[in-house]
Amino acid sequence: MTETTRNPWAILLVLSLGFFMILLDMTIVYVATPSILTSLHTSLDQVLWVFNGYLLAFAVLLITAGRVGDIFGPRQLFAAGLVLFTVASALCGLSQTDTQLIAARVLQGVGGAMLAPQTLTIITSIFPAERRGAAFGIWGAVAGISTILGPTLGGLIVTNWEWRWIFYMNVPLGVIALIGTFVLIPDLRPGRRHRLDLVGVALSSVALFAIVYGLIEGQRYDWGTITGWLTIPMVIGFGIVLLAVFLVFEQFQAEPLLPLRLFTIRNFSIMNWVAAAMAFGMQGIMLPLIIYTQSVLGMSPLLSGLTFAPMSVASMFVAPFAGRLTDRFGGKYFLMGGLTLFGTGMAVVAALATVHSTWQTFVLPLVVSGVGMGMIFAPMTTTALRDIQPHQAGAASGVLNTTRQLGAAFGAAGVGAVLQNRLAVSLHDQAVTASAQLPLAFRSPFVNGFSNAAKTGFQVGRGQTGGIHLPANVPAQVATQLQYLVHDVFNQGYILAMRPTIGVGVAILALAALSCVLVSNKRAVAAEPVAAEAAVA
Repeated sequence: MTETTRNPWAILLVLSLGFFMILLDMTIVYVATPSILTSLHTSLDQVLWVFNGYLLAFAVLLITAGRVGDIFGPRQLFAAGLVLFTVASALCGLSQTDTQLIAARVLQGVGGAMLAPQTLTIITSIFPAERRGAAFGIWGAVAGISTILGPTLGGLIVTNWEWRWIFYMNVPLGVIALIGTFVLIPDLRPGRRHRLDLVGVALSSVALFAIVYGLIEGQRYDWGTITGWLTIPMVIGFGIVLLAVFLVFEQFQAEPLLPLRLFTIRNFSIMNWVAAAMAFGMQGIMLPLIIYTQSVLGMSPLLSGLTFAPMSVASMFVAPFAGRLTDRFGGKYFLMGGLTLFGTGMAVVAALATVHSTWQTFVLPLVVSGVGMGMIFAPMTTTALRDIQPHQAGAASGVLNTTRQLGAAFGAAGVGAVLQNRLAVSLHDQAVTASAQLPLAFRSPFVNGFSNAAKTGFQVGRGQTGGIHLPANVPAQVATQLQYLVHDVFNQGYILAMRPTIGVGVAILALAALSCVLVSNKRAVAAEPVAAEAAVA
């Protein structure tokens, strides 16, 4: 049997379902955090690892999983990843303690890492080059929509049922995808035997673990001491050094875990940077905006998620067309336009944000951003993998996915640092101005309350006003005035801090758009010797 005897679009549907599940679970947990805290009687530090544990396992194992797929066949790894992810999802829902939930989430991350690189490998193998862009368009739409749909769907589930159902819903989806895997996806095997570079696996895994852990936990430890002599810079530095050792080691391997010659392909190298920049931009922009809609505008988690629905809908419609047009005209100008539109729309959202904004305020700029996002994923993936040989598709897919996750980790760390810094400045300035309305005796304690919140960590969840503690033993009339001023100072101060924070993400997207000038704008060729590189069982 050859890959052409099965409907490639039906295969793509199965791949997209599995890919949708793992990306959705990166963000769907965010809005369930308060419910998990209450249900499991745990602390915020612990519950943060419910999504950090998933992200860490996922990011660290992507390169290895891509290469293992090259060795044992991508269908086998995709199916194994689905099984592990589905079982782990059930365990998440059944968890009775925070430790059980974190462990199950780590297993989910391992399953996701096994599954994700195989989607691109299989698409590259079953679609000829001239039709790959359309396939990547659908894949890209799934990638974009699942990331943004997470908070909306999570809010809907938590509002109407309980947090456990955000995990239970993966079980029937996983079973359907698993059945489809064995019924529809061909058993693609490499034409030659591969071996696994175990030393490379160890070096890359430990290096990526150290780097991603340091980025995730950096803000928590104020980028300083973790315990005793161990610091966040030391952990990240150790990871970087070990990563350099890994890269040197790989140069002397007959069959390396990471074929460094991939980076001699100009488009592949540029697209890895674009993937990281896009992930950085999404984290650096979406996170402060979601906080803004809930903390400043007082939206429910569901309404907050629905506010961003226009972006999802626009991206969903544009992405398949962008993929098809990339096949005809190449991806260079779609990428430049998409990154520019995405960043411009988000910059307009930040500019329009006030304390009186509603969801209607942001519809048009979010549609613009959605159109831009729909023009990015398919051209980016098509351009990255167009010159990759099929037997290297697993390794290339693993690298591309890993780069994207590292960009997301950098984005989360960067936005946390910038937002905290700008909040400390803007809230202090707003507090000094607002304190003029208070009796003289209460002005200094009022300003100090914001300064102390900056040192102990701002609280910016829904219904929070920064974690500011009012002076004790104040007259009732002054206490009412203080509460009003605290709320006003926080709202105005957060908006002032949010704008430059989003500006960092927009600037990164602008740099990525500019770098696409260097892309070699090749069009798809009519034929490619894919079948010669793989035997289909």
